[in-house]
Amino acid sequence: MKRIYLDYSATTPVDKKVLAAMTPYFSEKFGNPSSVHGYGQEALVALDRARHAVADMLGCLSQEVICTGSATEANNLALGGVVRQALEKGKPVHIITSSIEHESVENPLMHLARDPMVSVTYVPVSRDGFIDLDKFRNSLMEHTALVSAIYANNEIGTIQPITKIAEIIRAHNLKAKSYKLKTVFHTDAAQAAYYLNMKVNELGVDLMTLSGHKMYAPKGVGALYVKKGTPLTPLIFGSGQEYGKRSGTENIPGVIGMGEACAQIKENKEIVERIKKLRNHFITEVCGKITIASLNGAQENRLPGNANMLFKGVRAQDLIVMLDGEGVAVSAGSACQSKALAFSHVLSAIGLSEKDARSSIRFSFGKYTTKKDIDYTVFVLVKLIKILHK
Repeated sequence: MKRIYLDYSATTPVDKKVLAAMTPYFSEKFGNPSSVHGYGQEALVALDRARHAVADMLGCLSQEVICTGSATEANNLALGGVVRQALEKGKPVHIITSSIEHESVENPLMHLARDPMVSVTYVPVSRDGFIDLDKFRNSLMEHTALVSAIYANNEIGTIQPITKIAEIIRAHNLKAKSYKLKTVFHTDAAQAAYYLNMKVNELGVDLMTLSGHKMYAPKGVGALYVKKGTPLTPLIFGSGQEYGKRSGTENIPGVIGMGEACAQIKENKEIVERIKKLRNHFITEVCGKITIASLNGAQENRLPGNANMLFKGVRAQDLIVMLDGEGVAVSAGSACQSKALAFSHVLSAIGLSEKDARSSIRFSFGKYTTKKDIDYTVFVLVKLIKILHK
């Protein structure tokens, strides 16, 4: 049976060049980078080279790249690290975020807000999923220690105006010098890295989260950009690896894979443009041939590989299972929530009813997707929708 993978937002296959770069460090070059002998120094050189590749993509210092075990860990370090630093001052701490963050931001913030000294403001979004900038600006307070806004949403693909958010924060900080508390800006860029501008100085962010397995590197590795001078309390204590911000022996093969993946991103413009054309072709075909289909989220300013579709009156889980039976792999949204009974908080935040949210499917395309894959998927969709809609 023909098998087609259209769930690249959940994870990507490891690129062959990435795997080749990693392979020697599983067995031949297995040293601990903290060791002073030759084996260790060989691993340390490889670690530094990979860190420089990540830093080059971000346009930052290599010392500002902290390697982690995942994007989830990076998000937790960013949020928890800043808030714990702010709490040490003994004053209330205010956090601002959007209503469409990934669970690895949403849940840590809920946990932090259990502290009576911590409060969180959730800024609403438009029908297309864009943060209300006026409400965001009005939410800033003298004790706002942290803003966390996802760069590109994992479910509907909406790309937030990160530079505008940064400008608002910068203006707030200039006015708020007397508060003696700078508002730090974090963005979860796990979905954005392969497609969008990642130069941290141009974006104006202090903290940025990356995920290896969203950009054709392996699972089990991520990174957090930490702008020099940003106050951050570690979450993991030990021997002081990663400049004292994340103790524990680094996953050398994984970090090398992430570095190689970042190096390849510089040459992916044609791939990204091809993915975008395939996505547009898919949306046009589906909406043209299936009357109950519509697009969730923005027409423009969305990730090139994302198409979140509503099939009115059809249960998404039924359609997903039937598509899988036809060899097409898709998801209802965040892979981290795919087995949960709760419906998508992102689709709810953009105004969909529970019924419509449960009738929505995310199709996400990648560099190995072909037009034949798209056309076959459309053909199968038309057939299955007719069956289900009866």
